[in-house]
Amino acid sequence: MKELEERIRQDGTVKPGNVLKVDAFLNHQCDVSLFDQMGAAWAEHFAGKRITKILTIEASGIGIACMAARHFGNVPVVFAKKAQSINLDGDQYTTTVYSFTKQKEFPVIVSKKYLEAGDRVLLIDDFLANGKALRGLIALCEAAGASVEGIGIAVEKGFQGGGDKLREEGYDVDSLAIVESMDPETGRIEFR
Repeated sequence: MKELEERIRQDGTVKPGNVLKVDAFLNHQCDVSLFDQMGAAWAEHFAGKRITKILTIEASGIGIACMAARHFGNVPVVFAKKAQSINLDGDQYTTTVYSFTKQKEFPVIVSKKYLEAGDRVLLIDDFLANGKALRGLIALCEAAGASVEGIGIAVEKGFQGGGDKLREEGYDVDSLAIVESMDPETGRIEFR
């Protein structure tokens, strides 16, 4: 998606350690118009699929997932929580994922009330690096008996291989911007 690539070039910052900072428009301050365009692009890509739910992980995926839901007939958006709280009651699906950005493991939890057998799920997230977060969401879907119909990603770090592995396994991964390389010294970002 050219608009997203241009925005990354304009407002993204490359940091040491393969970190791409896009908080000016994607995961701290939100450009809702851009999110709407992203949702439309995913709706076009996954047009042949009957999506009944969108699943993401808190917090950065929630905004883009909600905007995307509008383009899929306002299907419900469910987000996996990263911590147990008193608001989470009843039976739950739980797994653990490793966050590349935060450099730590954390639980991901979804109430069994909101993810059920027969759900046809579109996974949405802001970043795909190694694919650990998506593996966690896939595990939650498998535990529920739900099918993963597709995966929508805003920014994929193609050089880290997570998306390629998922595609090799047969998942339909639609990344709107795939970063092929980035250089913290020059700030240069190359896309596939």
